[in-house]
Amino acid sequence: MAAGNGLMLYHVLGLATCIALVYFSLGEIDLRSALPSLPFSSSSARSAAASLSFVERRGARLFLDGRPFYVNGWNSYWLMDLAVEPDTRTRVPSIFRTAVSMGLTVCRTWAFNDGYYNALQLSPGHFDERVFKALDRVVAEAAQHGVRLILSLANNLDAYGGKRQYVRWAWEEGVGLTASNDSFFFDPAIRDYFKVYLKTLLTRKNHLTGLEYRDDPTILAWELMNEPRCTSDPSGDTLQQRWMEEMSAYVKSIDKKHLLTVGTEGFYGPTSPQEKLDINPGEWFPNNYGADFIRNFKIPDIDFASVHVYPDNWLQHASLDEKLKFMTRWITSHVEDGDRELDKPVLVTEFGLSHQVEGFDDAHRDVLYRAVYDIVHGSARRGGAAGGALVWQLAAEGMEDYHDGFSIVPSERPSMMRLMKEQSCRLAAVRYGEEKARKALKTVCA
Repeated sequence: MAAGNGLMLYHVLGLATCIALVYFSLGEIDLRSALPSLPFSSSSARSAAASLSFVERRGARLFLDGRPFYVNGWNSYWLMDLAVEPDTRTRVPSIFRTAVSMGLTVCRTWAFNDGYYNALQLSPGHFDERVFKALDRVVAEAAQHGVRLILSLANNLDAYGGKRQYVRWAWEEGVGLTASNDSFFFDPAIRDYFKVYLKTLLTRKNHLTGLEYRDDPTILAWELMNEPRCTSDPSGDTLQQRWMEEMSAYVKSIDKKHLLTVGTEGFYGPTSPQEKLDINPGEWFPNNYGADFIRNFKIPDIDFASVHVYPDNWLQHASLDEKLKFMTRWITSHVEDGDRELDKPVLVTEFGLSHQVEGFDDAHRDVLYRAVYDIVHGSARRGGAAGGALVWQLAAEGMEDYHDGFSIVPSERPSMMRLMKEQSCRLAAVRYGEEKARKALKTVCA
């Protein structure tokens, strides 16, 4: 029986490989749903990664294989963390399968964990190979499912270490200038710590695919930091000159193949005209936290702009209509900046509505999320700068410990699944045309 099962698996793998080769050579027909469910293998992961093309930027649009590329994606920050342990590892392919069933193409996730439980970086320049292999697996799994990744490289917040951990390391070694968390952006020793991490990650050779990360087209883009803020310098000079410009140039000196973004939320700063400053929300109106959207994304080494939007956090006690109006104005303004000021794509890399807000109704999510999708689709139809949107966040079943108020388990929200599928089909139609879109996503858009 064992020998017979092995022979059968061999034939199934051969058939799957042939189907995959046809899929990747055509580039338009989505046959992933026709592939049998197979055990993870490094050889299939290697073949999948090698068959992909790099996404590139041309002016204000992204392109893949000569066609405009639009992102309908999601956030699952926890992928590397759960890939470490065998008993939680299965949730990684599970969320990829779910996402592909809705036509989603890009996932944003953390490629950092500094001095935390299951830390990738144990101390400056010292890494846990076990956790690095977990990240290898995430990248390889994404390739096998035809999903691309935006990998975030640090956290402004304390979760998973964040900039606070770098400052703590420098302070403990007696080389830190101050104990302020903002010294992450200006302390030479800490900037050197971060560069060591960047070089180690970008040149990491995936033990499953054999590819260095900088050579793997599964990775769509690097993101310097999740929501960087420097509250001690509202002029924006520290973030801009002493960190964003330096780190983006350093990444590009190692890796010129991948796209690069910053990870800011999109707050307008001191160099912005008053009509833009008036768009900043609520308590952020007088304080940009050191960010300066248009200035930040004019940096030559930055390929696309990132925007986040959380109307319930930013406009507390606002009505649904007020949140909708703000979110529409916020995203539309930044897309206009991409078209007129930056000549770069703009991606809404996080958006969400928390079920913990007073008066929450599932239908409110549908209304707000559709508004985001409509702006992206409208811009795509006219060849504009909106490159796509990634919902925060999707989770697999049985992940209650990772829920944060925004988490969506797609199987539990049929209306949200339909909305995401519809957006996938609309963007595919812009990319391919209506008829070819139905073929490209035949199991989604039937």
